[in-house]
Amino acid sequence: MPGINRPVPSAPRAVAHPERPAPLPHRAVTAVVYCEGQFGEQDGKTANGLVRRSERYEIVSVIDSTLAGRDAGDVLDGAAAGIPIVTDLDAAIAAHGAVPDYLICGVAPADGLLSPAQRLVLLEGIARGMHIINGLHEFLADDVEFAAAALLAGVTILDIRRPKPTAELHLYSGRIDAVTCPRIAVLGTDGAIGKRTTAILLVDALRAVGIRAVLVGTGQTTIIQGGRYGVALDALVPQFCSGEVEHQVVRAFEAEDPDVIIVEGQGALSHPAYLTSAHILRGSKPQGVIVQHAPTRLVRGDFPMSPMPTVGSEIALIEAFADTSVIGITVNHEGMLDAEIGAVIDEYEAAYGVVATDPLTRPRERLVAMVLAAFPALAATAQRGDDALVG
Repeated sequence: MPGINRPVPSAPRAVAHPERPAPLPHRAVTAVVYCEGQFGEQDGKTANGLVRRSERYEIVSVIDSTLAGRDAGDVLDGAAAGIPIVTDLDAAIAAHGAVPDYLICGVAPADGLLSPAQRLVLLEGIARGMHIINGLHEFLADDVEFAAAALLAGVTILDIRRPKPTAELHLYSGRIDAVTCPRIAVLGTDGAIGKRTTAILLVDALRAVGIRAVLVGTGQTTIIQGGRYGVALDALVPQFCSGEVEHQVVRAFEAEDPDVIIVEGQGALSHPAYLTSAHILRGSKPQGVIVQHAPTRLVRGDFPMSPMPTVGSEIALIEAFADTSVIGITVNHEGMLDAEIGAVIDEYEAAYGVVATDPLTRPRERLVAMVLAAFPALAATAQRGDDALVG
């Protein structure tokens, strides 16, 4: 078996990797999420996201032996989701009563590579006839061992981060200036801090009051969840990054005629290891930015040599870098009691003069208020939605 950091020879394209899995007839597409030792943690963010939202797959279980026996939703948010956490693949199959259709790699380490133990689990899934969804930087369809195993088992491997051919990528064109609805980017002070979750909850909250909101994803998890518009930004050659963000926003605008477009953030503008926030700001040209921050986090996730910025320094950097304004602050409450969350929200609102909230513990109406305070013209749309609901 190849070592984790050694390149492997390219294999013939024996494995199909379509843009999205074809739906199976007459039933839901079922999936097990593999997240050994990482579920509920920063490096388990893909699994965490799929438990909270999956429009493409029915998630039947999560593999993490350290939490086996618990409900995945209870671990994440203190509310059962009906998704059991199991010890291994045998237990996942037994719990479902059949072999699920897909095995999704739910870990997202900083290096984007599989360990030898993780390889074995995914290869076992292939041997049992399960298709593989892989969101890592390592392309399993090009790995000789995986390609041969998949060909023998008659299954597919979908490498989510595989970019389109260069001829199909987009340079920045300026077409973003023809998008007339507001764009709001959900950025943050670190990676794996909850930007995607906040973006999804914001879209839900706006739609609930009649505002047509569309999400544009910029990471692999949003694509796996079933997002219609998005690109795995950190897998692209930098020359095309801002252009691909622009392209996805324009696609969403032209196809959906939305009232507002929400753009998922990546990393942090201040992060020394990531440049993706810069491309998001340039490509989507948001009129407003929401900053997600974890007040108790002292160092960057996976980068302990890098201290966390303050929310104030991140706001200043964003507003200096781009022609935009920070319209709200959202709190990641890791390690905080409810009273501490409330105190931080009050502190941020007083210090920065914007609406602040915790999307997971406070009413979703706070997210709507954040947007309406910055874009009051949307209030008429929300009112029409309320009238329609009453009627």
